[in-house]
Amino acid sequence: MKKLLSSIESGFALSNGFAIIVMAISRYTTIFRDGPGVIFWAEFIVVPILMGIISAWCWRNEELSSRKLTAYSVYNVGIVVCLSGIFLGEGIICLIIVSPLLMTFVIAGAFAGRAMFKKKNDTLNISIVAALIALFIMDGYSRHYYVNEVTDKVVVNAPVEKVWPYVVAYDRIKEKSNYWLFQIGMPSPVQSAVTGYYAGAERKCIFSNGYTFDEKIVTYDVNHNLTFDITNQPRDPEIMGHIDILRGQFLLHDNGNGTTTVTGNSWYRLYVFPAWYYDIWAKSITRNVHLRVMEHIKQLCEKK
Repeated sequence: MKKLLSSIESGFALSNGFAIIVMAISRYTTIFRDGPGVIFWAEFIVVPILMGIISAWCWRNEELSSRKLTAYSVYNVGIVVCLSGIFLGEGIICLIIVSPLLMTFVIAGAFAGRAMFKKKNDTLNISIVAALIALFIMDGYSRHYYVNEVTDKVVVNAPVEKVWPYVVAYDRIKEKSNYWLFQIGMPSPVQSAVTGYYAGAERKCIFSNGYTFDEKIVTYDVNHNLTFDITNQPRDPEIMGHIDILRGQFLLHDNGNGTTTVTGNSWYRLYVFPAWYYDIWAKSITRNVHLRVMEHIKQLCEKK
């Protein structure tokens, strides 16, 4: 009987089927300590390595060159990224962010698998796969908690009393952003509004796609400190379950020469790991949110 799938197709099918099943189990069950929502680092490192090993086992008799093995691994990542978008509901920006990490470890797993199966040492090969599975389980039951702060500063050529009202609330930003993630569709801040000018007042940060972050002013020190907690966030696939913005703050410093230094601070919690990788993206996005708002405030204050 003719085989339903070639060895190449089997490598794609088995490795991606394995990845989707594992990700679905860890995402939608409470098997692991942190429960649904937290995506731990083994899902982005161990699972891709095992994907590469599985595909390499299917391709072991194909005598693939290093270039072809790399190309097939890249195709494999493309498939799993598309399947994640379909079955796990991930947004396009999230998939762009995760792709380099997946690609690195799928390719690494494929080359490791090729070396493993050339040696034909079943005991060693089983031990390596078992160790990776054990590492996945151990990481699943480990505690995952990561909170960070991002700070940016802008000097405005205006006194603090002129800057302060725009820090509290500002009119719609009409300029297009030059940040590449905003240009390809990630929502960017466009307006802020408040229900009152006092501690306890509600504040809203409105983004370009209509999403709104609901905020509550907790510190209202005129001309000095505006601090607000985030009370509700949009349920967007690019945000939901991946990051929580906890608090925002604007500090104003009178430089004594008619200028004001505006410092923007944001605190956030990540739910995706490894933090060393995803925090690079979180810092970049947060920083560009800061700068877009503060540069707009600077323009409004410096108008003649």
